Amino acid sequence: MTIEAGQPLTGQPTSARQAGARRPLGELGRAALGRAGRAALLATGRPPVPDALEPLVRVHREHHPQADLGLLARAYRLAEASHRGQKRKSGEPYITHPLAVTMILAQLGAGTTTLVASLLHDTVEDTELTLDQVGAGFGPEVAYLVDGVTKLEKVDFGAAAEAETFRKMLVATGDDVRVMVIKLADRLHNMRTIRHMKPASQVRIAKVTRDVLIPLAERLGIQVLKAELEDIVFATLHPEEYARTRALMSGHESRPDALLEPFARLLARQLAETGVAAEVTVRPRHCVSLHRVLLKRAAAPGRDGQPQGPQPADFGRLLVVVEENADCYAVLGELHTCWTPLPGEFKDFVAAPKFNLYQSLHTAVALTGGTVVEVLVRTRRMHEVAETGVVALGDPEPAGAVQDADELDRTDPARPGWLSRLLEWQQETPDPDAFWSALTADLAGDREITVVTECGETLQLRAGATCVDAAYLLGEETGHRCIGARVNGRLTALSTVLQDGDRLAVLTETLPTGSVHTEDGPRAAEPSGPSPEWLAHARTPAARLAIERWLADHPARLPVVRTGPSSGQPAPPAHRAAERRSAPVAVAGRPGAPVRLARCCTPVPPDEVVGYPIRGGAVAVHRTGCPAGERMRAAGRAELDVRWQPEGAPADGHRATLRAEALNRPRLLADLTAAISAEGVGIVSAEVEPPQELRVRHTYTVELPEPAALPTLMRAMLRVSGVYDVSRPQAPEGGGAREPGGNGDDRPAPGVRPSWGIHGRSTAFSGHRSPGGAQGPEG
Repeated sequence: MTIEAGQPLTGQPTSARQAGARRPLGELGRAALGRAGRAALLATGRPPVPDALEPLVRVHREHHPQADLGLLARAYRLAEASHRGQKRKSGEPYITHPLAVTMILAQLGAGTTTLVASLLHDTVEDTELTLDQVGAGFGPEVAYLVDGVTKLEKVDFGAAAEAETFRKMLVATGDDVRVMVIKLADRLHNMRTIRHMKPASQVRIAKVTRDVLIPLAERLGIQVLKAELEDIVFATLHPEEYARTRALMSGHESRPDALLEPFARLLARQLAETGVAAEVTVRPRHCVSLHRVLLKRAAAPGRDGQPQGPQPADFGRLLVVVEENADCYAVLGELHTCWTPLPGEFKDFVAAPKFNLYQSLHTAVALTGGTVVEVLVRTRRMHEVAETGVVALGDPEPAGAVQDADELDRTDPARPGWLSRLLEWQQETPDPDAFWSALTADLAGDREITVVTECGETLQLRAGATCVDAAYLLGEETGHRCIGARVNGRLTALSTVLQDGDRLAVLTETLPTGSVHTEDGPRAAEPSGPSPEWLAHARTPAARLAIERWLADHPARLPVVRTGPSSGQPAPPAHRAAERRSAPVAVAGRPGAPVRLARCCTPVPPDEVVGYPIRGGAVAVHRTGCPAGERMRAAGRAELDVRWQPEGAPADGHRATLRAEALNRPRLLADLTAAISAEGVGIVSAEVEPPQELRVRHTYTVELPEPAALPTLMRAMLRVSGVYDVSRPQAPEGGGAREPGGNGDDRPAPGVRPSWGIHGRSTAFSGHRSPGGAQGPEG
C-alpha cells in the first residue's frame, strides 16, 4: 500500500457534482440548476462541502461512511482563513500543507476528530488563532491534539526547543497516541517537499527523521508511512546508493516477472483445491528494504566465492491474506507440504505478536532449482493492522467502554509498553541534551524481544538488552537487590545479552536486618546496590538512570570488618588454651608421637580420621577419604589407627578450612567475615579467587572456639545473601601433594588449583541451597 497525496486540489473536476452528466440548458437554466442543487443538499440535511475538500471527503467516506462532514468543513474554513496569505517555501499557499497531511491521515483510515485536528494543527503555532478558540469551536479533544503537535518557541527554549518539543509530544502521546500519528503524517508531507529546503536543512531534517520519527512509526506499527519515510531519507542522505537501487528496481519492473507471479498463481490454485479461501499477491519491496537485501547478498559469497548479485526473488515477497486465524496455519501446512521449507526461517507472529501489534506467519520455501521465496500469511484484520498500526484500532474508546473482541486477536489498543517505559525514564532526565541522547539511543534498536520470567510474567525489552535491564524492568528495588540471574535454567552473568524467548529468573539478595557498621558509624540495613561496572551492561535508559542515581546517592563506603566475637557474644575463656595442651589425637602403638593435623582437609572432631607416618617420627592426621591421604597410602605409607582425645587440642586451637560458593556482588566479603565474626570465630586467613562469570569462591581458615561450633558456623555462612554452598575442601584428586614435612603440611603442589564445582564436597556437615534459595527469584 502506498500513500498518495491525492488528486490536485484545484483546476479539475473532483466530484460528481462538478463532473456530472450535462442536461440541455433550455430545459433547466444554470441559475435554476444551482438553486436545485443547493435545495437538494439542504433537503438531505448535509451541509455543502468546499470544493478543496472533495478528494478528502471521498477517501474519508470509504473508511467512515457516517462521518460528520460539517465538522470537517468548519475546520477547513477556519484553517484556510487563518493561513490566508501565508506561503510555503515551494511558493504554494500554506493551506495545501494541512490539506495534504489530512489526506495522508484519511488514507490511513483515521477518524474525523483526528482529521479535524490535522486541518488545524499549525494554526496555533503559525497564526493568531489561540488554543482556547480551537477548544471553544471544536471541543477539548481537538484542542488537546492540536496542542500536542504544536512546537515550542525557540525564543523561550533556545537550542533545546527541538528536544523539548519532542518530549512534550511524547508526554501527550502517552495520553492520546493520535498526537504522534498527526506528527508523523506532518513529517511525511514535509519530507515529500524537502527538495525546496536548503541542503544543510535537508540533511538535518532527514537525520532527525531517521533517528526519531522512523523508529516511532515502527513502534506504532504504521508500516506504510515508515516505508515511505525511509525511502525519502535514503534518497536525501545517500543519493548515489538510492539512484543505483532505484535503477535496479526499474529494470526489474520493466521485465516480465517469471518467478513470483507464476508461483503466486500456482499457490492460489493449490489453496483453492484444498478449500482455503485466500488472496495471493506479490508484494514488491520498497527501496530501503531491497537495499538491505542487496547488502546481505554482497556480504555472503556464492558457490564460486564471489559476492552474489540480486536475484529475482529479492525484489518481492508473496502475501497470502485469508479470512480466519486458523486459515493461516492451513496455508502454512500447504506451503510446507508442497514445497521445501527452509529451517530457521519460520516465525509465528500470530500466536506471539510483535511489540507494535504486528501479526503474520513468516516462512520461506525453496522452489524447483533452489530459488528461495519468502511468504507472509495473515488475515484481513492482521493486514490492516500491519499496514496502519494503531490507526487501525480506531479512536480511543471512552473510559469503561467494553468491546467485543476475538480471543485470538492479540492487538492491544491500550498504551504500548515501550511508550510507558519511555515516559517513565524521561521524567528523570530534565536536561534536554541528556534526554535527546537517551531518546535516540532507546529508539536505535529496530526491534524488541520478549522474555518470560519463571513466574510467567512477560517482559518486553529492546534487542541487545541484558539481565541488568530485565532486573530494573521488574522494578527499581528489584534491580538494586539483584545479585544474579538464571537464564533457561542456568546461572549466568548479569552482562548476558538476552535472546527472544529466553526464560529468566532474577536472583535478589535478602535485605539484612538490624544495622551495619561503616567507617561513618552504624546505619540502617539496605541492599548492596549496583556496582559501577553495571553501567557497561545496561542498554536501556531506565536501567542506566536508576544505576547512576544509586551510585550518586551512595558514595563508596569502606565496611569495618571485625574478627573475633561480636558484641553480645561471650569470648572463649582465656584459660582454655592453656588447659588444652595435650595431643589432639592418640596414635595406637605410638604413645607420645608428635601429631600434625593435615592442612589440606583440616580434620576437626568428630571427623573420621586416619594417620600416616611422616619424616621426623611424626604422624600426619587426615580425614578419611582425603585424596592426599589416599595418595600417601598408595605410595606405601602404613595406615595408623588414631582417635580423638576427649580433652585434647592442637597448640594453636582447632582450625578448619571452609569454602563458600556465591554469586558475586558488592560487600560479599564484608558480609561473610561479619557472619563468621558473629559466631565468635576468629579468621586466620582468607582467600578470594577472581570471579568467573557470575560466581566467586571464598576460602577461609578459621580458629574454632569449640569443635562443635563448626556446623553452626557453616549454617551462618550459608544464610549470607548470595551464598549457595558452604563446604570443607579437600586436596584435589589429581594434584599430587608434596612430601609432608615435619610441620605436617600436605598442601597441593604449586600450580594445582582446587576443582571448580557448584556443589563442593563436604563431610560432617554439608550446606547447600539453590541459587534462588531463600531469596527466591523475583519475577
